[in-house]
Amino acid sequence: MKVLVVDDEKDVQVLFEQRFRKEMRSGEMEFAFAFSGEEALIFLKDHDQEAVLILSDINMPGMSGLELLRRIKEQHHEPPPVVMMITAYGDADNYKTAMQLGADDFLTKPVDFISLKEKLKAIH
Repeated sequence: MKVLVVDDEKDVQVLFEQRFRKEMRSGEMEFAFAFSGEEALIFLKDHDQEAVLILSDINMPGMSGLELLRRIKEQHHEPPPVVMMITAYGDADNYKTAMQLGADDFLTKPVDFISLKEKLKAIH
């Protein structure tokens, strides 16, 4: 399963690589990282249908995660990727907006990696 993680905080890459070391070694999961919404759209354009799951931060400079979500749902239909939104703020407005835009799940920071692994295995 290929997962695209979108977050403006670059240390997220190290964190995911540490937490999913075993799954990456076995080939069960593969991660790609984009550090902005714009970068994520370029990745998706260049790697059409490779990412089956996208984990995106909501609060990023430039294009927000919510705008990225809207564009993904508009541009990538067959098959649509699963999109999980991540935010440091578990506020009702972001949750409601993300769900209206088609988010498949909503996670809060700090990410509970045990729960996330269970969710990813259910999708896979």
